[in-house]
Amino acid sequence: MATATKKAPKKSAEAGATAEPKLRIRVRAYEHKILDLSVKQIMDTANRFDAKIVGPIPLPTEVKRWTVNRSSFVHKDAREQFEMRIHKRVIDIMSPNPKVIEALTNLNLPSGVTIDVKMV
Repeated sequence: MATATKKAPKKSAEAGATAEPKLRIRVRAYEHKILDLSVKQIMDTANRFDAKIVGPIPLPTEVKRWTVNRSSFVHKDAREQFEMRIHKRVIDIMSPNPKVIEALTNLNLPSGVTIDVKMV
């Protein structure tokens, strides 16, 4: 008769280390030039307050495509194709202090740039 032995639970690498808070900023825009200027502005603001920055990390560009008939009835083969590209970047700010967070909230970025800020 075999005896069942209990296995000890595995410890992950993150459980042993202290989890330091970090600010994850996801920036999205339709034009990559405006996106890069906004990311540079965010990084300059964080560097001004001596925050440790990881990034900007480029994420895959999201492409949405549509095909539309040019004519409504007879000319079925005449079609137009449109696409919309959404460029994305991620910036991580490790252990941000309140001054960095306040400076980032007061940042004035160009229109067409959306920002998602999350504490991880």
